[in-house]
Amino acid sequence: MNFTKILIANRGEIACRIIRTAKALGYRTVAVYSEAETRALHVAAADEAVCIGPAPVRESYLNVAALLAAARSTGADAVHPGYGFLSENDGFAQACLDAGLVFIGPDPQAILQMGNKAGAKRLMLAAGVPCVPGYQGTDQSDATLLGKAGEIGFPIMVKAAAGGGGRGMRLVEQPQYLPAALASARSEAGNAFGSEELILERALIEPRHVEIQIFGDRHGNIIHLGERDCSIQRRHQKVFEEAPSPAVTPDLRAQMGAAAVAAARSVNYVGAGTVEFLLDREEHFYFLEMNTRLQVEHPVTECITGLDLVAWQIAVARGERLPLTQKQVQLNGHAIEVRLYAEDPYAGFLPQSGDVALWRPPAGEGVRVDHGLESGQTVSPHYDPMIAKIIAHGATRDEARRRLIGALQRTRLLGLRHNRAFLEAVASHSAFAAGETTTGFIAQHFDAAALVRPQPGSLALALASTLWFEASATLDSQPPWRSSGPARWPMLIGEGEHRHAVHITVNGTHSYTLEVGAALHHITISGREGETLRLIVDGVQQHAAAVFASGVLHLELGDLSASFEDLTYAPPAVAAGNAESRVLAPMSGRVMAVDVQSGDAVAKGQRLAVLEAMKMEHQLLARRDGVVDQVAVRVGDQVATCALLVSLVEQAD
Repeated sequence: MNFTKILIANRGEIACRIIRTAKALGYRTVAVYSEAETRALHVAAADEAVCIGPAPVRESYLNVAALLAAARSTGADAVHPGYGFLSENDGFAQACLDAGLVFIGPDPQAILQMGNKAGAKRLMLAAGVPCVPGYQGTDQSDATLLGKAGEIGFPIMVKAAAGGGGRGMRLVEQPQYLPAALASARSEAGNAFGSEELILERALIEPRHVEIQIFGDRHGNIIHLGERDCSIQRRHQKVFEEAPSPAVTPDLRAQMGAAAVAAARSVNYVGAGTVEFLLDREEHFYFLEMNTRLQVEHPVTECITGLDLVAWQIAVARGERLPLTQKQVQLNGHAIEVRLYAEDPYAGFLPQSGDVALWRPPAGEGVRVDHGLESGQTVSPHYDPMIAKIIAHGATRDEARRRLIGALQRTRLLGLRHNRAFLEAVASHSAFAAGETTTGFIAQHFDAAALVRPQPGSLALALASTLWFEASATLDSQPPWRSSGPARWPMLIGEGEHRHAVHITVNGTHSYTLEVGAALHHITISGREGETLRLIVDGVQQHAAAVFASGVLHLELGDLSASFEDLTYAPPAVAAGNAESRVLAPMSGRVMAVDVQSGDAVAKGQRLAVLEAMKMEHQLLARRDGVVDQVAVRVGDQVATCALLVSLVEQAD
C-alpha cells in the first residue's frame, strides 16, 4: 500500500512527533487544527494545515467528516491518528478505509474487539491470558452486578467497559457503597464514551502497572519490545513511565511478553499496540486492557531499543514485514519519562490554562523532550493539560533518574502553574530511587498534607523588586544618591493576594541592596541572555529566569516559580488585597452554576459556583463566612483565568 502524504488527525506534541518522523522518511504532512490553535507548533511544523472547526473537540478533533474533508482537499492518502481523540475509534478507522485512505493503525475489527473491556476480557480468557477475577457479562442489571460483586469479593473495581483514562472507574470498599458507585460510573461512562456498560473486577491493592509494547505486521509476525512500568499514577492517569520495570526479571519479562503476544494474536493484530497488566508482589500478572494505538509513553521504549516506533507504524501500514525478530530485540540501559502538565499540584492538581510567557525545554546528554509548545502560545481549557514529555536515558536506572532531575531543573515554563517541581520531588524521593513504585505511590508519599504551596522567600521577593525597579525606574530624573547617602525607595510587591513591603537602595549599575522585612540582600545583575539572568546574590553567583507579560513579572528562581506585580502606585483597594473575600476562576472555563446572589449570607466551605474546564467540573467554595457583595458572572459565561466570579464582605453585626 503506497502513500506519499500523511494527515495527522491529532494535535500538540504527538502531532509534532509524528510529523518529525514522517518528514525524515520523505513523506509530506498535513496538520489539522481548531480555531483556537491557528498558531500552534504542530501547524507550523507540517507542510500543509487545515482548520477543522471551533475549539470544542466534538466540533473539531472528533469531527470525522471534517477530518476526511481535510484529507480530500490536500490530497493526503494516509491518516495517522496519534493517541487520544479518534485513535481507538473503529468507526473512524473504517471511515478512512472507506474513503480510500491508508489508516496507520490496526484494523477496525481489532480496535472494536479490544476497545470494549468486557469483550476484550472474554477474548483473553479464551486465549489463556491471566485475567483479574471479575464479571464481564451482558446482564447489566443492578441485581446481577450486586450478586456478582458478592461472589468476587470486596474491595472491588467498577469500570466502564467502553473507556479508559480513569473515567467511569470506581473503587468500592464495602457492599453498601456499590449501588451509588454503579449509578455514578454509568453516568460518567455514558457521557464520556456513549455506553453505560460496566464490568467488575477484584481490586488489587497497590499493584504495579506494567505494560508490554507489541508490534504486528500483515505477514503474521507479532513480537514484543519489552515492558514499561507505569505505576506512578494520579486519578488513574500515568505520571511517570519507565523502561524496563525495576520489578521485572528476564524470566518474568518472557512470560509477560508471551502473554501479550498471545493477546495480540487472538485478534490478528497489526501495528503498534500495548497490552497492560497489573503485577502483584508475588509476581502474578493479570490482563488489564489492550490499547490499540501508540502510547503516550512510547519514547522510553524507543530509548532502550534504539527504534523509531512511528517509523515502524508507517512501514507496517505500507505492508512491510517487521524489521526485527523477537530474538533480535535488544534492551539497552534505562529510560524514564515524566508528563509535564499545566496543573496546580497544590490545589488538588487542578488543570490550568492561559498564556505561556516563556518555554525553554531542557537539553543535554541522554535527554529528550517531546512537546508542541512555544513561548506566547495559549494553553487552551478545551484540551488535555499535558504540554510536554521529558525523557531521560542512561546506562543504569540511577543515571537516567539523575539526568531526569537535572533536565527538570533546567526546564523553563513561565506564565501558568505547572507540575515541574512536583515531578522533581517524586524523582528525588528515596522510595522512587529504590524502585519501590506502585499505583499507591503518590497517595502514600505525596498526600494533600505534604503538598503545601511554596511561598516566595525574601530572596525571591528581593529579586522581583529589583527587576520591577529596573523595568520602571527613571534614574536619570531621580538620581540614586542624596546628600545623606544612597537613595532608598519603598516598593509594594504583590504575589497572588499577598502583599510585601520592600525597600530598595541603588548601589551602582545593576547593583542593589534590598530590605525585605528583617532580611537584607545584596543583588547584582551581572548578565542577561534572553530571559536568563546571571546574578550575584549575597556574594554567590546564581541563575534565574524572568519575563514580563501583560503587566506581570513571571520569575523562576531555584524550585520557585511565581508571578509578581508592582503595586507601589496601585489604588488602595488593589494594593490591600483580600484573598479570602474574592473567588476567582482558577482557569479559563465555562460557568456551569451560580448558587448565590448579592446579599446572601454564606458560610465557609459553601459552594458558590461551578466552573467547567479541562473536561472537568470544579466546585468553587467560600473561604470565609460573609455576605455576597457581588456576583460578576452568569451561567453560561466563558471566563478567563483569575476572572472575578464572586466577592464577599463582612457580615454586619
